[in-house]
Amino acid sequence: MACLVLGVTSLTFPADAYAFKIFGITLWGRDDASADVVDPVRYSVDLTTQPKASGKDADDLEDALKKSSQLLQDKSKPVSGDLGVVIKAREDRERLLATLYEHSYYGGVITISIDGTPIDSLPPNPSFARDKPVPVKVEIDPGPLFTLGKVNLTGDAARLNPATYNLVTGKPAGSLVIIKAANKMAEDLKAESRPLTHVSERKVEADHRSNTVEVTIGVSAGPVAPLGPVTVSGAKAVDPTFIQKYSRLNAGQPYSPEELRKAADRLRKLSVFSSVTITPADKLNPQGAIPLGINVSEGKFRYFGAGATYSTIDGAGLQGYWGHRNLFGQAESLRIEGTVSGIGQKTNATDFDYSAGVTFTKPGFLLPSGTLEASIKAATLNTDSYDANSVTGKLGYSYELNDYDTVSAATALEYARIDDAFGRNDYLTFSVPLDYVRDTRDNKLNPTGGYRATLSAAPSYEFLGSTVFSNFEGSISGYYGLGQNDGVVLAGKLAAGTLFGSGGLADVPATRRFFTGGGGSVRGYGYQSISPRNSADDPTGGFSYLTASLETRVRITETIGLVPFLDVGTVSSGHVPDFSDIKAGAGIGLRYATPFGPIRLDVAVPLNPYPNGDKYGIYVGIGQSF
Repeated sequence: MACLVLGVTSLTFPADAYAFKIFGITLWGRDDASADVVDPVRYSVDLTTQPKASGKDADDLEDALKKSSQLLQDKSKPVSGDLGVVIKAREDRERLLATLYEHSYYGGVITISIDGTPIDSLPPNPSFARDKPVPVKVEIDPGPLFTLGKVNLTGDAARLNPATYNLVTGKPAGSLVIIKAANKMAEDLKAESRPLTHVSERKVEADHRSNTVEVTIGVSAGPVAPLGPVTVSGAKAVDPTFIQKYSRLNAGQPYSPEELRKAADRLRKLSVFSSVTITPADKLNPQGAIPLGINVSEGKFRYFGAGATYSTIDGAGLQGYWGHRNLFGQAESLRIEGTVSGIGQKTNATDFDYSAGVTFTKPGFLLPSGTLEASIKAATLNTDSYDANSVTGKLGYSYELNDYDTVSAATALEYARIDDAFGRNDYLTFSVPLDYVRDTRDNKLNPTGGYRATLSAAPSYEFLGSTVFSNFEGSISGYYGLGQNDGVVLAGKLAAGTLFGSGGLADVPATRRFFTGGGGSVRGYGYQSISPRNSADDPTGGFSYLTASLETRVRITETIGLVPFLDVGTVSSGHVPDFSDIKAGAGIGLRYATPFGPIRLDVAVPLNPYPNGDKYGIYVGIGQSF
């Protein structure tokens, strides 16, 4: 009993304990919003829309008004003093009026009273009773819907078609539609290499007799101009010459807002800058060109971190890494990392899987679009199919053909000692990996559209057995969003490979033969457990494979999603998959959205497991499965 009481006592907290939060969720303690507010005053709010209309448009308007009201959104948070209630109410009136304009209501009336008194009738320093929350009443009469009447385009915008910018007589005259139309006109004219383009006139006149809005938009485009000198500021440890070179913005090339945006994104992806701003000058130089300024703010160059994964089949995995992002002053990166996996699934630490490696990357090598990468990695891998100890050195070069396409070539030398269905063998393999990647995904961490396609070949020569062989692989994954804000995303992936060589399976290292199964391919099966088998039922690996995955990613809330999925795979001893042994796994996943990508929890069952094989698998990680 004493132990029980002690355990219960250790889990209780005093009433004024600080709250503990994770991912914005209060796990314990009191989340007191008034702790940091001087003279805290609480209020209640009643917001109504009159007259009460019906229909989807009315519901959408009411929902938009409630979302724009900070009185409503912050009703659980106190304000500072009685005057704080009045200030918040007055600010809310402006927000609500802007929301009415956004939804094409230009004759609305917003009445706000505090403790029964209209806010415009309150004294400069009001005083409210503190025995209960101060009552705030908000009444909104949207009035009639306004539509677009006459649309006048002046200046360089006169040659544009208003309908192209959703300005059509008779359609709703939302303020955002008008603002976006004017900005888009300026963007389109600026894209004609006219850097001085700006909106010179934007006038909206509401006619309350006809409930129409007359719109006048003027745009001044200015002359066509190329880029002038490109200067760099803010750089301290990073070479300014490298920054300009890597931006790929050079004097004399046509001015393009899109190229400026791409250059800024390109520099940000180097991960050496906390901010990047590219700003054209406000006038042309004497040569008729537009000077550019690249302003950067350098971030922290050194970093370290750790990660973890878990699968009920393959056990837990830990990863640690340290890196430097600007080794020699031109964004060269050095990363040292180590991993251990199989924890829990294997009882002896000597049977865990270990890896350690060093990777050096130099962006902008030889050409601004080229990247040099050199690495060396040592690993032990103990799977259901084979055990391997290997050391691999690699030197490669990748080149960005455009925004979507990248090609790369490398040379690699691997020594491996492998225990598998063919006994213990040593391999020393030289290879020339060749890769092509096309990536049009709209978001690398959580795509809702686009696709990613890969093609690869790895001509190889194994010295100890004098074997020539080559792997050929390809994959494509696609994404299609459905519904409002892509609330449902259909995702699919197809991958296939084949291997040709001068010898048999035993002459090719197991690390280069094909196996499948596990969290990255067919969930519900052990890692690389799907394979052809010999007469002793030992997995041998195959000369070809094919896998397919289908997922339906359903967003339940802003942060929570459910993902039913189906994975299928086969590995064959022939050079073309014969589909004589197809394995399939199905399950459901949970996703929790974070700024660094979704946290993934998948539960899968094999639909046709191997005899004495695993009955289910649970996988935890960061990022979508593909």
